[in-house]
Amino acid sequence: MTTGTRPARAPRRAAPLLAVACATVLSVTAFAGQAAAEDTAPAQVIEIADGQLDWGVKESFRRYLTGPIAGGSAEVSAGAEATENGYRFTGGSGSYDLTTHGVSTAFDGAVHFTGHHGELDLELADLRVVTAGTGGHILADVTVAGATTEDVAFATLDLTGVAPGQGEGGAMVFADIPATLTADGATAFEYQGTPMYDEGTELDPATLTVTPAAGGEDPDTENPGDTGGPGGTGGSEGTGGTGGSEGTGGTGGSEEPEPLSGEIVDGRLDWGVKESFRSYVTGPIAGGEVELTGGATESADGYRFPDATGALDTEAATLDSDFAGGVRFTGHEGQLDLRFSAFGVEVADGEGALVADVSSKDRESGEVTEYTDLTVAELDVPADALNPEGDVLALDGVPATLTADGAEAFGGFYEAGEELDPVSVSLAFSEDARLPDGDGGSTGGDSDGATGGLSPQGGASGGALAATGAGGQEATLLGAAGVLALGGLAAVRYARVRRVA
Repeated sequence: MTTGTRPARAPRRAAPLLAVACATVLSVTAFAGQAAAEDTAPAQVIEIADGQLDWGVKESFRRYLTGPIAGGSAEVSAGAEATENGYRFTGGSGSYDLTTHGVSTAFDGAVHFTGHHGELDLELADLRVVTAGTGGHILADVTVAGATTEDVAFATLDLTGVAPGQGEGGAMVFADIPATLTADGATAFEYQGTPMYDEGTELDPATLTVTPAAGGEDPDTENPGDTGGPGGTGGSEGTGGTGGSEGTGGTGGSEEPEPLSGEIVDGRLDWGVKESFRSYVTGPIAGGEVELTGGATESADGYRFPDATGALDTEAATLDSDFAGGVRFTGHEGQLDLRFSAFGVEVADGEGALVADVSSKDRESGEVTEYTDLTVAELDVPADALNPEGDVLALDGVPATLTADGAEAFGGFYEAGEELDPVSVSLAFSEDARLPDGDGGSTGGDSDGATGGLSPQGGASGGALAATGAGGQEATLLGAAGVLALGGLAAVRYARVRRVA
């Protein structure tokens, strides 16, 4: 058995889509001619000469696929390219319908996902974007384990609020179009006969770039019409009216509350680790379960850890709190075994941290590594948060991000900076204090976690696979790692590491 000491924590084919937007941009090359000659019938369809679709499918799924559990790969072919944020499908061609304001564009290329020694086998090819109004779909020929279904409406697009931008060569760029998984997509997106994600799961946003073909008469460049006078911006002079702020000086007479320092009598920590990770563990890939111990209970958004102890000093703006209970995640027939216990929330010098004892099993060697007082995530605690109301302090929905040490404890399934579930803390400083209402659940037993889909999308709430990532089921796998970290705390804890053969 070896032991070590860690250094101090450091801080830390369906309905069309681009309707209105296309109409606006394309009017520059198509509609001007119609306005210039009323006796000329307008073209009903404008050809799209070139285009590309940038789409990553699901970031958490990509990470899951190439991670240690799936051990797979993604290969592009037929004109598709791998990019930093996913894939680019090129050679786009199609049309824009002036009557229906719909766009239909087909792209070259395919991406083939394989993992789990060939048991996971999914290919998306011949993608198309079809839109009308502010809605649309991404369609694809989907091949699962060698069986192909053509023109599957894989993702729904929502163009509401998406404004067209200008690209090179007169191209229209529709950036970051929100995309969600359809029912047909969920059926096609399966592993061992079970859908990996639920309908409605959030997918990566898509960026569509299309270039209208040159044709017809150019707009009348000599008489382009009245573009409006720029002089209207002169109204900005009126900003001088803000000078009335001087009246705020009258607040000086109020007395500041007396600083509170005292022991914590009771309290609880509410934290779900990572929603997508919970879905992954209990989903079809990991086939695992969640066990709660030491008085921890299941709650609506994850887990509740009770019986807080510790102390608060409002004058020094420091908090040192500890909580009872633990949570254990197991899956893959015992290859996945991750435990969190002895949670603590610490705040000092304007920084916050979630610490815990962590036990992590290496899925290849079977070696178990135990960490004591490990800062797993940083907490973004507001500067004025440590001000109790009465004898109760409530920190609600504090953002949490994974630390480098936390990522190491999770076996590299997540990178430092990964967003974890937010943390909520309620603390009482007297026997008579009443903690805020909240739902706790039954102790022990399995936890369903999020209703998301295939764990590879673990991260997001909409369903990200094993992203262990942005909402739902994305688990790129163990992401949500548990215990948030933060560095630079006044009372620094050191993480002792013990490896168990």
